[in-house]
Amino acid sequence: MKTRSLLSVSLNFFALFFAITAFITTYWCVGTQRVPKPKCSKLRTHQCIDYGVNETDPNKVVYSWETGDDRFLFRQFHTGIWFSCEENIHDESERCRSFIDLAPASEKGMLWLSLVSEMLYILLLMVGFSLMCMELIHSSNVIDGLKLNAFAAVFTVLSGLLGMVAHVMYTQVFQVTVSHGPPDWRPYNWDYGWSFCLAWASFTCCMGASVTTLNSYTKTVIEFRHKRKTFEQTIREENAREAYGYFRDNSLHSISKSVDIYSSQSLNNGRRTPIPAASLDFVDFAVSLGEEQC
Repeated sequence: MKTRSLLSVSLNFFALFFAITAFITTYWCVGTQRVPKPKCSKLRTHQCIDYGVNETDPNKVVYSWETGDDRFLFRQFHTGIWFSCEENIHDESERCRSFIDLAPASEKGMLWLSLVSEMLYILLLMVGFSLMCMELIHSSNVIDGLKLNAFAAVFTVLSGLLGMVAHVMYTQVFQVTVSHGPPDWRPYNWDYGWSFCLAWASFTCCMGASVTTLNSYTKTVIEFRHKRKTFEQTIREENAREAYGYFRDNSLHSISKSVDIYSSQSLNNGRRTPIPAASLDFVDFAVSLGEEQC
């Protein structure tokens, strides 16, 4: 019991830690964006298009012979639930924009629903973790432990379902934004990042904690019912033995008492009156005996 409780608490802690980390980071999706190279200047001499200057005739147009992908820059970007950040082609900094503003209008509702589900997912994980810790403290009281275990299992299962729904909805919103988002943001290629992996790792730990908690609750209830059934059966057997002994003793006592009463009544009815020895006349007894013999 103690081992399963510790395992549930550990899995719930990892699920909570992974969920919070994924929620506040911006590496759910990473990739590159293709943007046109800027014009070269005195401050920027590389990764740019040099149109050149005709010193003899400034009115003449000078063409650049760069074609295809050579005319574009590929900058890295990473996107989270809240923000999307990409490299700034003019310096070494990053430019971040709200992902809610980047999402198409048709997907904003689903994105907000995903955000609310993520927050509820983290909140329910915190409640489940608190209940599991309280269960460890009240491990000596079986009834209180079972109640806390049951509530912790319910909250953990609900949080897992909300987390799964939130992850799926965000993935759908991002895929739609890739196709219909602002042209200056649309990725050239992209993939899921480590924050996305942490989010699903959190869901996996959450479901593992819920299954372990439910298993612990079910096993404890079964053991408790088995012990109660065994105790009641033992009590019934002891009561049956006591009742049998009581009736047996009472029956033997009644039979013995009945025999004593019957014996006393029989002696009173068939008993002869004794004759004192002093009143007997042996001479008369002999004469009468001789007459009987003649």
